[in-house]
Amino acid sequence: MPPRKKRRRHRGKDPQRALQYALYPCQVWSYDFVHDKCRGGAKLKLLWVNDEFTRQCHAVEVGASLTARDVQEVLTKLFALHGAPAFLRSDNGPEFVQTDLQRWLAEQQVQTLYIEPGSPWHRVPSGRRKSESMHGKLRDECLEGELFNHRLEARVIIENYRLAFNSQRPHSSLGYLTPDEFAQK
Repeated sequence: MPPRKKRRRHRGKDPQRALQYALYPCQVWSYDFVHDKCRGGAKLKLLWVNDEFTRQCHAVEVGASLTARDVQEVLTKLFALHGAPAFLRSDNGPEFVQTDLQRWLAEQQVQTLYIEPGSPWHRVPSGRRKSESMHGKLRDECLEGELFNHRLEARVIIENYRLAFNSQRPHSSLGYLTPDEFAQK
């Protein structure tokens, strides 16, 4: 008799993972890092923060390196402007799981949603795919077409791209409205 195959255990539903889609504005935000370089080789680290429902990019912070404290400073400004989201979705990078940041988010009553380590983009919740798609657009439409001489130039050009992304670029998933137009409806 052949050896009996072990049954794979399926994880139970985690309440944090149950939220697959943003159902209204400011419910779920995604944040992640994108990396690039200046012409002279200086490193660029970009923190991209977007609303998964409206597709609005709330911020692209540009620096040489960004820490959990930098992430918290960016989020503090965004929470003051837009209100705090109910959930923040990210990978489990060290900047996002740092204890002080987690404590601060709990004080702000913002819950965290993490994609599973090693999960390819197609196996994670829909919002994460949208975030990855936005990163691809940033890379294809801005970063690949520009040679930044220094970080300040990168900040200006990338901020102009972010503003155009929100106000001038229609999205098929939003009924061919821009994120700003969709958010105003």
